[in-house]
Amino acid sequence: MYQTSYPRSNNRQQEVTREYSRILSAAVVSAQFRQMLLSNPGMALTAGFGGEKFQLNNEDRNRLTEIRATTLADFASQLNVAMKAPVMGRSAVAAD
Repeated sequence: MYQTSYPRSNNRQQEVTREYSRILSAAVVSAQFRQMLLSNPGMALTAGFGGEKFQLNNEDRNRLTEIRATTLADFASQLNVAMKAPVMGRSAVAAD
């Protein structure tokens, strides 16, 4: 099987963008959440914010948890780059 990239559907992309925006907004208004996001993004996602959980699939969650940043600005910049990267998927092996 070959790895191939394909664009996300517009609807899914909007949902992911909305969740990433919620995460960044929580980090702006809460120093505690911001510190957790910068030091342990996975824990921050699991904890949620304001009694709400973040709705991300495993791939989108992994993209976020792979970010290593010391400032929120750097985190947001890296997240922006990660959001533009194509989604990897599997395609069937082409017949000869």
